[in-house]
Amino acid sequence: MARTKASSKPATATSQPIVSSAHLVSPHSAEMSEFEFGLIVSGNAFHRWVVHCMSAAGLKDLTALDVLVLHHVTHRARDKRLADIAFIMNVEDTHLINYALKKLQGLGVVLSSKNGKEVTYGPTEAGKAYVLRYREIRDSCLINALKADDALNHDIGELARLLRVLSGIYDQAARSAASL
Repeated sequence: MARTKASSKPATATSQPIVSSAHLVSPHSAEMSEFEFGLIVSGNAFHRWVVHCMSAAGLKDLTALDVLVLHHVTHRARDKRLADIAFIMNVEDTHLINYALKKLQGLGVVLSSKNGKEVTYGPTEAGKAYVLRYREIRDSCLINALKADDALNHDIGELARLLRVLSGIYDQAARSAASL
């Protein structure tokens, strides 16, 4: 079977990249368009997953960002500032994080404390309990479904590394586009 110049995949008469925006496919990297479509689909699936997992844990009516903020606030058992949460989550609009924090405070799963002018956020005992229940459900529904072996875990780790690299490339491209 013939191989295309841009790809090491076998070419067929009907093989086309699976993309969401065919008009963006570059002859230099159809794979990037395929990746972006996969990112869209997997990102939406991930967001749906975290919302349903947290709902199953007993905390309903949250957005994906709300759930992720709660997880981050709980991370490493250290209180965090709004700016730090936004920075680590790579969210430019701190108002989105602030709204999530206010919503989580209203639900009694996050509390704020003030030290001088600095406000930090941490989980309440109820918040920690929801996060622990989320973890149990995650292990049961997701981790066990993967039947993760060492080779698969290695691949997932490599994919995570690649996603971090690509996030830097996308951030740089965004800065370049903003300067045009």
